Amino acid sequence: MGESLWIIDTIAHEALLFAAVGLCVGGIDDLLVDMVFIVHRVLHGRRPRLALDTLPLPRRPGRIAVFVAAWDEVAVIGGMLSTALDRYDHDDYTIYVGVYPNDRGTIDAAAAVAERDDRIRLVIGPRDGPTTKADCLNTLWHALRRDDAREDRRTKAIVLHDAEDVVHAQELRVFDSLIDRYEVVQLPVLPLVNRGARLVSGHYADEFAESHAKQIIVRTALGAGMPLAGTGCAIAPDVLAMIAQGRGGDPFDASSLTEDYELGLRLAELGARGIFARVAADDAGAVVAVRAYFPGTMKESIRQKTRWMTGIALAGWDRTGWARPHAIADHWMRMRDRRAPLAVVVLAVAYAGILAWGLSLLAHWLFGRTLPYPDRADPVEYWLLVANSALLAWRLAIRMLFTSRSYGPREAFWSLPRFLVGNLVSLIAAPRAVLRYIRMLRGAAPVWDKTRHDFPDLPADPIGLPGSAGLLTARRG
Repeated sequence: MGESLWIIDTIAHEALLFAAVGLCVGGIDDLLVDMVFIVHRVLHGRRPRLALDTLPLPRRPGRIAVFVAAWDEVAVIGGMLSTALDRYDHDDYTIYVGVYPNDRGTIDAAAAVAERDDRIRLVIGPRDGPTTKADCLNTLWHALRRDDAREDRRTKAIVLHDAEDVVHAQELRVFDSLIDRYEVVQLPVLPLVNRGARLVSGHYADEFAESHAKQIIVRTALGAGMPLAGTGCAIAPDVLAMIAQGRGGDPFDASSLTEDYELGLRLAELGARGIFARVAADDAGAVVAVRAYFPGTMKESIRQKTRWMTGIALAGWDRTGWARPHAIADHWMRMRDRRAPLAVVVLAVAYAGILAWGLSLLAHWLFGRTLPYPDRADPVEYWLLVANSALLAWRLAIRMLFTSRSYGPREAFWSLPRFLVGNLVSLIAAPRAVLRYIRMLRGAAPVWDKTRHDFPDLPADPIGLPGSAGLLTARRG
């Protein structure tokens, strides 16, 4: 029994030491981002905020084309299009909806709205689905180019949206104004919290509240490339045409699982000027943002996180490489994008070490053995414990702060248990992402592995949704 206890003690000790070092490195990395954000706010906090009532008038008129790629979206596409038509406060726009010939349900749902309003342009692609979202977006791009040539007009901006999005009434006004000075404009994405699945759906709210109010601010402040969210973003058609010239006419990479992330980096490499636009919608702190339900079940969340991890941290590394040699900030941000699989390994070892440590304590108590190393605490291990405890407390406080800023104090307290839910989702998604990446290396074609989407029953609110308030039951698909 003595040898068995020694093995358990050794596993617990070495696992926790490895995890402590890994968590400390990751925690310092996150802390550096926080410090850059704080310094940026101190230095630039007095600059006037972008606000709807102070946005400059557009310098030139032009139509705005909204691209919505849809595969198996019969449950949400009708509600999304009807809501967009009701909410959008803009005089010149067309919503291009990309569908597949073998998806009759989605075609019928979109066509029912298109029959009532000629601002909906239904585009049926040449291939059966699913292909990839990027492939569907390319179909919309070619339809737009044909329309512009036939009507002898130029589209001013292309806006990307998902089939489950709740659009903001004033977003096209924001794009119309800012696209005159920037080639890329990204709005915040604020997920809706499904009260029936608060832990799973809510952890997206916590992550995006921090990502789109801090991390992307740091990226742009440091001059690093700004990844696009794939929704709530506007792009100047001229820069998409530049990319299309090098890809045989297609601006979106149809072989990519995360075309939005890669497109943002590619646009930055081409020198496109980008802005992350937090535009105040009122004096109460609301911003012009995209709202949507994210997955509310563990199964759907794991599927989505698997695709993100595969496309950004694994396949994305192969596809986008690193930045220019001296672009230190860009290297740092890309490294952070790709650390997810390693962070999950560290997290898994930490949980395994805690379990082994618990077994060790139980075994020593059952067999009346002295606990290991009671009087010989390693000072390095002690200070690692102190540092990691402080970093964890700081991380949770920061998470609560940004969640409270976007969703209120109630959701801020919910962010604490949701922190563990997010870790669990990542732990399960990581090995699946590795297996999917291996299949891709062996030649498996990328496929649009989409999750099931819901669309909220909305109150008669022309502006937006404050947090999760006003949500009724969702239409389940």
